[in-house]
Amino acid sequence: MKRTVARLLAESLQAHDIDIIYCVPGESYLGLTDALSDMNRMRLIVCRHEGGAAFMAVADGRMRDRAGVCVVSRGPGLSNAMVALHTAYHDATPLVLLVGQVERKDFGRLALQEQNYSRLLCDITKSVIEVNEPVMASEAIARAFHIAESGTPGPVAVILPEDIFDEPAEGIPVDQARPRPYAGPRTQDVDRLAAMIAAAERPLVWVGAAYASDAVDGGAATADLQRLAEQWMLPVSPTHRRPHLFDAGHANYGGYMGIRVPKALMDEMRRSDLLIALGERITDSVSQSYTFPTAPQPQLPLVHVWPDANEVGRVWRPDLGMAADPHAVVQALLARGAPADAGRRKGWVAGLNTIHRKLMEPVWEATSDGVNFASVVCEVGKHLAPDATVTSDAGNFSSFIHRYIGFKPGQMFLSSVVGAMGAGVPMAVAAGLRRPGQQAVAFVGDGGALMTGNELATARLYGVNPIIIVSDNANYGTIAMHHLNRYPGRPYQSATKLENPDFARWAQAFGAEGITVATEAEVAPAIARAFSIGDRPVVVHVLSSAEQMSAWRRRS
Repeated sequence: MKRTVARLLAESLQAHDIDIIYCVPGESYLGLTDALSDMNRMRLIVCRHEGGAAFMAVADGRMRDRAGVCVVSRGPGLSNAMVALHTAYHDATPLVLLVGQVERKDFGRLALQEQNYSRLLCDITKSVIEVNEPVMASEAIARAFHIAESGTPGPVAVILPEDIFDEPAEGIPVDQARPRPYAGPRTQDVDRLAAMIAAAERPLVWVGAAYASDAVDGGAATADLQRLAEQWMLPVSPTHRRPHLFDAGHANYGGYMGIRVPKALMDEMRRSDLLIALGERITDSVSQSYTFPTAPQPQLPLVHVWPDANEVGRVWRPDLGMAADPHAVVQALLARGAPADAGRRKGWVAGLNTIHRKLMEPVWEATSDGVNFASVVCEVGKHLAPDATVTSDAGNFSSFIHRYIGFKPGQMFLSSVVGAMGAGVPMAVAAGLRRPGQQAVAFVGDGGALMTGNELATARLYGVNPIIIVSDNANYGTIAMHHLNRYPGRPYQSATKLENPDFARWAQAFGAEGITVATEAEVAPAIARAFSIGDRPVVVHVLSSAEQMSAWRRRS
């Protein structure tokens, strides 16, 4: 059998240690799927929608700290996947998207589903690489992974014309994976950072996207950060939708820095006299709409540690900017040793931690229009294994996760940080594939469940058994809240009301277990049953309260 470009591409993916590829089949890349059938080390996961497939690849990239891979067909296929490209770009997650294209002889003719992808994708990818000659194919794959994983990670699209796959590729070598460059901190910057921390009375450390999680490095980075917090007496706050990056039960946990932080915690944080953004890009969500720190001039000294010099100083002016691997910065500080009087900050750390623990107390009020979702989330938290993966869709229901589940080292949280709906179910399926035998629990709203919940079929096809908790309040709840905020007293139901299926019966149609929870008394036995099944996916349909709009707020 002659070696083709399709075979060369498959060999190139294998050279980059790719073992799982997500796709929705399309005629524009049939040559590649044919070649992949001969590659025993790679699994091609056939999904039901390109948005779901690409969300799975995003989740896979986050779990490995390596680029996940998704293949889609031209036109509609690529358009469906763009929601996940948007997530990967804003969330700083590496992703390589392979896109079929029309045949080269038809370029510019507006052939079936033809688009100019360099123009279409220029604002939601780090790069678009077009492969128009066989000799370019392997080099394009190597360049795509290198760009996707270096600096600020993100998505890269590789455009592959349909007719190139069958072109001969004899004698064209496989371009091997390029070592990822890591920027180390300069000695003078570490010296200055150490001096700033030593002088501070109320420092605050945020840890975010660029800091390695336990799932990636076996816990070394987490353990080093914990030692730094203890030895230098620093409070550490994981940022928006990254709650697993620091042990919520640790005495140095300084509170969760998510969207709309509760007033008691935010008021105390505003007393800080030094803010260290450690692997946190800093966004409007984390900064509470650019108010802490204020943009562009922060109201307190700011140290920004991020692995890409182009990002440091882009929005906020830092007093110290470090284009460096954040774990390397932690290691450099540990090597220096803590200042002798670091213990004087014990009261500051304890004060933040006390507020955090108070906010996490498992207390809630009963609701008359359905189950208070707090009761469900608290019950799920009791059953989570030390190595569980929790995924979440976007919506106010996710605030209950961040209020009531204290993540521990070894656990993983996956979501669209930028807030795209539809991520919860496919990310849970990806977690089941990447971490077989470990718990995968998805929280989704009734809106997001019907966007990509069809990936339950993918779970069944590949023997993945996530537990999916659906909060059904018959509303686009977050939008209803925003409408009430902006236009108090005005009607909003016509734009937010939903008519939902019976999600338990919907689950059963896929061959999953379906469980309905209609009252708070049913919560504990239903969740216990969900976690006991194990041999098929489970959907827990919670008829939840719309009055309890979030973990922190009621409608009236």
